[in-house]
Amino acid sequence: MSHAILRGAALALAFAMLAAAPVASAQPFKPYVGQQGKDVVWVPTPDEVVERMLNMAQTKPEDYVIDLGAGDGKIAITAAKKFGARALGVEYNPEMVSHAQSNARAAGVLGKAQIVHGDIFVTDFTKATVITMYLLPSLNMKLRPQILAMRPGTRVVAHAFNMEDWEPDETSDVDGRRAFLWIVPANVNGRWALELSGGGGSSEKLSLNLDQKFQKIEGVAYLGPVQAGLREPRLSGFRINFAYVDNKSVRRDFTGRVTGNSMEGSFRTESGQEGRWSATKK
Repeated sequence: MSHAILRGAALALAFAMLAAAPVASAQPFKPYVGQQGKDVVWVPTPDEVVERMLNMAQTKPEDYVIDLGAGDGKIAITAAKKFGARALGVEYNPEMVSHAQSNARAAGVLGKAQIVHGDIFVTDFTKATVITMYLLPSLNMKLRPQILAMRPGTRVVAHAFNMEDWEPDETSDVDGRRAFLWIVPANVNGRWALELSGGGGSSEKLSLNLDQKFQKIEGVAYLGPVQAGLREPRLSGFRINFAYVDNKSVRRDFTGRVTGNSMEGSFRTESGQEGRWSATKK
């Protein structure tokens, strides 16, 4: 066999090996503003807005922050690094997940902040004490029923977009960008059997009726034939406050905690007498 034929065969083999060899990626993944995702395009939240959101939620080391639509992991990383909280980011794009995990590693918080691949609409985020979001209004509304079913007192913060008729408990403005806070309210709607003890008298029983729309409440106390309208009723998570004037012209101010179908707390009269109260939903 001639040397020319051997050289030709060697060259053909070399080209075949090159063709079969895997092509190395030219550049590592790098997200860009406007990058298309599953339901939204990626637009990062400015650092100062991230910090305001986490401050609005009064984030503490004992909190568990879950960021829905984590992107590059900025919110979860900030929650862990600056607020000491345990944090989880849920992101649909697997390349973005790897990128965000690298960011968490570089920030030194990989042990406290994890970014995982997942769909926010099938992910169980019920264990969170703080939820963060930067999603379109339609997606906020799609998530709203699940959020409202969470433990009362859970704080929810969102950048830019609200939740329609569920009014925020706070709205902040940061250099023209808005952030919203909601506190998941307890369910207090309905009729309650109320019992008082102390406050200058023996135990007393009456009924209370509460009407509720999210965290907004109103109602009446049934004082015999009198339906006394409640004054300054407020509901914040599992905390409830209200007052009424009794049939002896005495105002009683109540503060308490809601736990499922029961409430309890303390009350105080204008003269400074104090007592305890409890209520059970009928």
